[in-house]
Amino acid sequence: MSSSLLSHWAFWALLSAIFAALTAILAKIGVGGVNSDLATFIRTLVVIAALGLILAGTGAWRTLPQVSGRALIFLVLSGLATGASWLCYFRALKLGQASQVAPIDKLSVVLVALFGALVLGEKLSVHNWVGVGLIAAGALLVALP
Repeated sequence: MSSSLLSHWAFWALLSAIFAALTAILAKIGVGGVNSDLATFIRTLVVIAALGLILAGTGAWRTLPQVSGRALIFLVLSGLATGASWLCYFRALKLGQASQVAPIDKLSVVLVALFGALVLGEKLSVHNWVGVGLIAAGALLVALP
């Protein structure tokens, strides 16, 4: 695998999508006979352990003192949002079908585009906005019973 591929955002975004799809299917199977909050806790412990090993293996722990207070505040807020998202996602998986829950969850793509434009000042072209609209419509169509 070329180093240029490993340093391209699209490669990692595609892997993220693949793992997110696996997450939905594996979580739906796993949450079957388990309280959804407990399932989220178990998943979180696995994520923490895996990341701890990665940080230890790469030596990234040493850069912790370099994290600014502002960055830390926003990372903590992001972590709280992630936790809330995971709790809601697992509850939805417990109650619904993965093939319906995951597309609605992916409306986050639409919300990121909106928040990116409103909060971060990111500029999207007309064809970008058409794509955002199509994603929204597609997610809703896939989720319909």
